[in-house]
Amino acid sequence: MSLLIIQIPCLDEELTLPQTVADLPQEIDGVDRIELLIIDDGSTDRTVEVAKELGVHHVVQFPTNRGLAAAFRAGLDASLRLGADYIVNTDGDNQYGGECIPELVAPLVASDADIVIGDRVTSSIAHFSWLKKRLQSLGSWTVRMFSRTSVADATSGFRAYTRDAAMRLNLVNTYTYTLESIIQAGHAGMTIRSVKIRTNAKLRESRLIKSIRTYVSRSGVTILRSYMLYRPFAVFLTLGGVFFTAGLALAIRFLLFYLAGDGSGHIQSVILSGVLMIIGVQVSMLALVADLVSANRKLVEESLIRLRRLESAQDRTPYDPPSQRLND
Repeated sequence: MSLLIIQIPCLDEELTLPQTVADLPQEIDGVDRIELLIIDDGSTDRTVEVAKELGVHHVVQFPTNRGLAAAFRAGLDASLRLGADYIVNTDGDNQYGGECIPELVAPLVASDADIVIGDRVTSSIAHFSWLKKRLQSLGSWTVRMFSRTSVADATSGFRAYTRDAAMRLNLVNTYTYTLESIIQAGHAGMTIRSVKIRTNAKLRESRLIKSIRTYVSRSGVTILRSYMLYRPFAVFLTLGGVFFTAGLALAIRFLLFYLAGDGSGHIQSVILSGVLMIIGVQVSMLALVADLVSANRKLVEESLIRLRRLESAQDRTPYDPPSQRLND
């Protein structure tokens, strides 16, 4: 009996949640049972009450707002505890077409992918500005480069995960999960597919993107931090090489002037060259330390995965009627 749990992070979604739930499929080929999970991220309206009225199977509640990334992680943990074989994440603002979920889940059921991400084809979304479309395209390209994947729409939150893929995710970012999870999955060797999906008309403004500048800067930091977390040796060795090369170039420049009989006026180049080369060597040494830390992190992650598998085998929760609630 395969179980699909559709998790919906919510923050004050009492007006949009009914339409979101109404669009969700009742049956999917290859899935025996579908359950709904709401993660209430400190809502101040009737989101939880509306969810219960709609017959949502499970509710995870935060007493205060913790952010989208925390809500996503809590949803994955709850879904795994409930015994989900497949997990779909969608938004409570009805941005994504719920009828596309069968297409999202199909590659997982067929064992052709570990993760499937809905491609909104952002260049065709009417309410996206020209600038936002360009930034979305640039961001997705950047994530593809850093993650070594072919994800078409990196910021899409419409995603499907196998049970094993969800167990292997260890997210630490507090802003958004979309970028870090792709970079982590790519470097973990997971298979990620993209499926074109339909989006609905905008019902409200994004609560995550309060300004383009803030979103771009925080996303850029997230991408760099995530890449450094999984490829620290390459990052620090490259950075050290840049400093050392710059210092070496200055040293060669001074040597040329010295051989030409004009070395006395370029002592500053010698000093700066020495400083840059020393920095380069020190940063390169950090690459070795960072690589050791990375190796230790991989061992810890593997231990966490084994622990999650043991816990899920012991605590796999049987099917509960819609009146049953899961509280965090």
